[in-house]
Amino acid sequence: VQLVESGGGLVQRGGSLRLSCVASGSTFRSYAIGWFRQAPGKAREFVGATSWSGATKDYAPSVKGRFTISRVNAKNTVYLQMDSLRPEDTAVYYCAANDDYGLTSRMGAYDYWGQGTQVTVSS
Repeated sequence: VQLVESGGGLVQRGGSLRLSCVASGSTFRSYAIGWFRQAPGKAREFVGATSWSGATKDYAPSVKGRFTISRVNAKNTVYLQMDSLRPEDTAVYYCAANDDYGLTSRMGAYDYWGQGTQVTVSS
């Protein structure tokens, strides 16, 4: 499966952005999808993930209550709605897919990755 993220950009503190992750391939609905981010000079970290059905989701403590993941399998798309953005949310955001482990925060479980989209939050 191939993944393409979009929707990144520059936003002020407190603003919102919605990222999209569009997948190719007819088996998209069988994949759990995770969102990760990497800030300059820092390791890539887990943001959140959704199960293949969208019924179960998990979020990193730093974004819980501010970010929301949703998916529309009919459109092969997963969204990351980001509200109340902070400068520390500035990073390149990646979506990733796995069909072996289900919903997980473990990066090594994900087989397929997008190219990333830049999110910059100004203060």
